[in-house]
Amino acid sequence: MAAVQFLRVFREPQNDSMNRTRLHNRRSFLRQALMAGICSAFTRTWSTESVRKPLPLVALFDKVTHQAGLSLEETTELVAASGVDGVDCAVRPRDRIEPERVREDLPRYEALLRARGKRVWLLTTAILGVETPHARTILETARAVGIRHYRLGFLRKASDRAVADQIRELRQQLRELVAWNRELGLCALLQNHSPSGPSQYLGGDLREMADLLEGFSPKTVAVAFDLGHALLVHGDDWSGHFERLRPHVGVVYVKDTDRKRRFVRFGEGEFGRTGFFARLRELGYEAPLSLHIEFEWSQAGRSSRESLELAVRESAAALRRWWEHS
Repeated sequence: MAAVQFLRVFREPQNDSMNRTRLHNRRSFLRQALMAGICSAFTRTWSTESVRKPLPLVALFDKVTHQAGLSLEETTELVAASGVDGVDCAVRPRDRIEPERVREDLPRYEALLRARGKRVWLLTTAILGVETPHARTILETARAVGIRHYRLGFLRKASDRAVADQIRELRQQLRELVAWNRELGLCALLQNHSPSGPSQYLGGDLREMADLLEGFSPKTVAVAFDLGHALLVHGDDWSGHFERLRPHVGVVYVKDTDRKRRFVRFGEGEFGRTGFFARLRELGYEAPLSLHIEFEWSQAGRSSRESLELAVRESAAALRRWWEHS
C-alpha cells in the first residue's frame, strides 16, 4: 500500500496548492521511509551482535569418578546432580570401562545417562593404532551409541630416538586409523600433554603437534587442545601455537592451571584470564568441552561422593562464567 501511495505522489498532476501539500507529504514520507530503513538496519545489526552463542555442551571426564570408586549408576547420578551435560568416558585398562567390556558396558552407560537427559559425548582410549587390543570393537561400539570423537592413548617419547623419526612413525599409524575413521564417521584426537621433554609426551610441545597433524583432515584426525598443559609447556607463548593449530582443533579440554602449583581449583589459576574462550567463539567452536577435575577435591582430607559432586558443580559454574564474560 505504501508503495502505491509513493507512486501516486510522483504521478498525479495537481494544482499549486495541492502540489505544495503533496510535496510536503512526499518529503515527510521519504523521511519516514529513510528512518525506517535506518532503524531496520540498526535493529538487524544489534540483533546479530547481541545474540551470543550459548556455552557448548560440558562433558565430565569420568576418570575422576572411577578413582572415587563410583559405579556407572552412581556416576550417572552425580552427573545429573552437578549440572553437566554428560561424560567423556575413559575406555582403557584399569579405568571407567575396561576395553574388553566395552560392548556391554558402554551401551548400558549411555542408556543410564540418556534416562537422565545426559549422554556419553566423548571417549578417552588407549588406542595407538589398528593393532591396539580391542581397538576395532571400541570404535564400532562408539559409533553405535552416537559418539564422534575419541582420544588416542598417551604418546610417550623414546629418549634414545630422534623425535622426527617418532613423528614419522606415528603419522603412519594415524594413516591406518584414518581409514577406519572414514568408514565409521569418527575423529581421532591427539592431546597436547605436559611435560614435553625427553622420555615424556610427544606433541606436548605444540610445534611437534603441528607436525603430527600436518596434511590430515581435521574430520578424521584433530587435536584435543588442552590449554592447561599448553601453559605449563609454553607459558605465554601458547597463543601463537594455538593460532597455528586452529584449523585442527577438534575438542577442548578444560582444567585450571597455576604454573607453580600445576592444576588447581577452577578460578584459582590462569585459565579465566587468558581470553581463551573468546578465541573459541571466533573459531565457531561447537564440540563438547571436556571438564577435567585434576585438583585435590576432597574436603578435610575425606573423599566422598558429595565433595566430588560439589567440585564438579563449582567447576562447571566457573566454566560458564568464563564463557559468559568472554
